[in-house]
Amino acid sequence: MTTSRLRIKGRVWSARLAGVLLALLSWTAAHSLEPLPAPKGPVILVVSGNIEVTNSPQGALFDREMLYSLGKSVVETTTSWTDGKQHFEGVLARAVMERVGASGTTLIASALNDFVAPVPMAEIREYDVLLATEMNGKQMEVSDKGPIWIVYPRNDHRELQDAKFNDRWVWQLKELRVE
Repeated sequence: MTTSRLRIKGRVWSARLAGVLLALLSWTAAHSLEPLPAPKGPVILVVSGNIEVTNSPQGALFDREMLYSLGKSVVETTTSWTDGKQHFEGVLARAVMERVGASGTTLIASALNDFVAPVPMAEIREYDVLLATEMNGKQMEVSDKGPIWIVYPRNDHRELQDAKFNDRWVWQLKELRVE
């Protein structure tokens, strides 16, 4: 009789757990697949590759306001290319990847000058890697590393000060391809 009661409780618990998981998965799927609107302004970033949400045959196209709608963030850090600590504003790369439903292990970052660098997706999840559009209160232009510069919070994490990360600081970013 004790075994029967445990089995019944086990089945009730399993049914409740399954219901909660199903509700959570349904909510996640509904939100991650929300359509991405077409950009209204100039496109400053294309996200392509292994993504679920697109708004064009090229992938997910973002103008500045679409990026900002994902929530602006700030990173204050030194860089290998500037003097002293800089104030960067933009959008977390993690937020962009979540919005497009990215699945993969690597981002291939491409710049306007055709420079290409791999960025491990694990770093995007672990650190507040910023797709910076402003530096020290000024919108970044193509002539000064804009419109987007990948910025790591190197002052917050000693390991990010290693020179091996420098190639991942892609400026004049135009595309992130998820692989």
